[in-house]
Amino acid sequence: MEQDAAAALEDADSQLMYRIERPVYDEALIRSQLLKRKENSTTLGQRLAHQFRCSSKKAKAAALSFLPILTWLPSYPVKQYLFSDVVSGLSTGVVQLPQGLAYAMLAAVPPVYGLYSSFYPVLLYTFFGTSRHISVGTFAVISLMIGSVAVREAPDSMFTILPANGSNMSAVLDVEARDARRVQVAVVLTTLVGIIQFVLGLLRFGFVAIYLTEPLVRGFTTAASVHVVISQLKYLLGVKTQRFSGPLSAIYSVKAVLYDITNTNVSTLILGLVCFVFLFVIKDLNERFKKKLPIPIPGEIIVVIVSTSVSYGMSLADDYHVDVVGKIPTGLLPPTAPEFSLLPSLVTDSFAVAIVGFSMGISLAKTFALKHSYSVDGNQELIALGLCNFISSFFQTFAITCSMSRSLVQESTGGKTQIAGLLGSLMVLLVVVAIGFVFQPLPQTALAAIIMVNLLGMFKQFRDIPTLWRNSKIELAIWLVAFVASVLLGLDYGLLAAIAFAILTVIYRTQSPESAILGHVPGTGLYCDVDEYEEAAEYEGIKIFHYNSSIYFANSDLYVNALKEKTGVNPEHLQAARKAQKKRKEKANCNHMTHEVLSYNNVEKEQGNGQLGDRHSESVSEEAVFLEPLSTVHSIILDWTPACYIDSVGAKAIKQVIKEYAAVDVRVVIAGCSRSLLSELDTLQFFTGVMTPEMVFPTIHDAVLRCQHSNVLTALLE
Repeated sequence: MEQDAAAALEDADSQLMYRIERPVYDEALIRSQLLKRKENSTTLGQRLAHQFRCSSKKAKAAALSFLPILTWLPSYPVKQYLFSDVVSGLSTGVVQLPQGLAYAMLAAVPPVYGLYSSFYPVLLYTFFGTSRHISVGTFAVISLMIGSVAVREAPDSMFTILPANGSNMSAVLDVEARDARRVQVAVVLTTLVGIIQFVLGLLRFGFVAIYLTEPLVRGFTTAASVHVVISQLKYLLGVKTQRFSGPLSAIYSVKAVLYDITNTNVSTLILGLVCFVFLFVIKDLNERFKKKLPIPIPGEIIVVIVSTSVSYGMSLADDYHVDVVGKIPTGLLPPTAPEFSLLPSLVTDSFAVAIVGFSMGISLAKTFALKHSYSVDGNQELIALGLCNFISSFFQTFAITCSMSRSLVQESTGGKTQIAGLLGSLMVLLVVVAIGFVFQPLPQTALAAIIMVNLLGMFKQFRDIPTLWRNSKIELAIWLVAFVASVLLGLDYGLLAAIAFAILTVIYRTQSPESAILGHVPGTGLYCDVDEYEEAAEYEGIKIFHYNSSIYFANSDLYVNALKEKTGVNPEHLQAARKAQKKRKEKANCNHMTHEVLSYNNVEKEQGNGQLGDRHSESVSEEAVFLEPLSTVHSIILDWTPACYIDSVGAKAIKQVIKEYAAVDVRVVIAGCSRSLLSELDTLQFFTGVMTPEMVFPTIHDAVLRCQHSNVLTALLE
């Protein structure tokens, strides 16, 4: 029975036919008989009034859009989700705590500010975010970008105190004043980042992330990982070197560490390496046995607790000069207004941080949304991140985005909603309010090990290179430019250079698209490249030109050149041939009488020599050359199926080339033009003079039939 049903289904599929009989359409016929535009009776004022009209339905929709928590919290299934969210929240909080302390070092601020940044933004995102699984908070790349700005605006040299009595004592660095200034810079930068993200979200600019293509982001984040690892070398080795920012800062940092490597603190190095190896092993075990482990082994918090205990028990800071976190104030700071006088010098950096932070967040949010079958709103994500950064900055935080490692922990441990993130932030709050002082002996080398191990996954992105080499050379170039520029020029200038290069590749692609001559596949309505497919055959006297791009000022000349080259029909050459033909005909007419007289006088001689037949055949051949048509092509069809838009320069170029071909008796028509493109042509007044809607056809086949019919009529008239 099942076999019969399958056979019947197969027969039904094989009998599926596409058959239609209709007249050949051109644009003039379509406009006059087939399509009529809808009349828009509403005025601009009415449309604006409808757009801004307030109703209870619109108000409710706006409230739910602005506060997504209202869409899921009232119907939160406590029995099904609560336990999973609690386990996930505790697991995420255990990871968030050491990462907050560690990434504060990257941001060039005291560690406690990393804890603040792990609490306030997470709390706010629970109310405004649309993703259920991402874990917002501190992130290595963003922290490093902030740290670069903070070091640039508040370098050590600004806070060096010279001896008052002019003695030979070395200058002293006022660390407290320096850190306070760097905190001000980070806070103001975060405020500006929040404003930019919020405004972009209100303006529905969630699409800006598409300009950061995936190869660009991956090359940039890989370069950022290199910067992060280099910045942590001095903490791992226990050497005291200056922190550099700007172009070539990575090279200067490596040079400074190598120059001072003889002063390595052996105790610091041993402790850091032990922490690094332990974390690496734990990370590998979590990856290998993630399906068997109910929750990942919290390697970071184990390192923090054990290294803090060892440091405190052995007095590493006093006896072995191991650098530790130091004072962690208990409690939260009161809200304070940022130092807005710093704004002018931070505008460019804030745009870079805002765009990179959003692109990281939305890419990960969309990944989890696709996996768990729900949707995220890019514009609302911008608003959420903007509010998280802006509001939190008044409580002394630095800019945040989502963290890949923490998000994977939150999702893999069963997190269902942002309740998990909220519980994780409450764990951080507990540390800040009650037990922050416990972590004061925490060695900085342990935090450096945590940062380095968490970035090992980023270096796996080097595997993109062979894949991109096989798939897309242009995307490989984007990846490499983003990586090299960001390593050498710094993250800010490197990002700008990478975006500029990515835009140039778009221009290059529009100026170097694929072009082809199409042929008809017999028995179908398909037209394919004759150079690529054996079945595709050209119609006699007709060239169908396909160009895989729109036509605008940057490529209009390239379009015309490709058209002449691919079709093999150059109107300039045909015009020159026509002029030469006319001259030869005129010369032949002038010499005709002389030729006749000479032929009669020499007829006996030529007959004797047997040359009359040869001379006669030469004359016939010469006349045949004169009467030969200029080109075997009578029609050219421009396939505009791929074209999305055309500007005034492109329209003028097309009109000019059509006139040039008309001058040598080659007809040019357009096929496959979209309705929106036709509207643009109308706006550009393309259909004037010899250009008429009768030259435009909805399909290539319509154009072919019309060209064939017109050629037959022309032949009959001649």
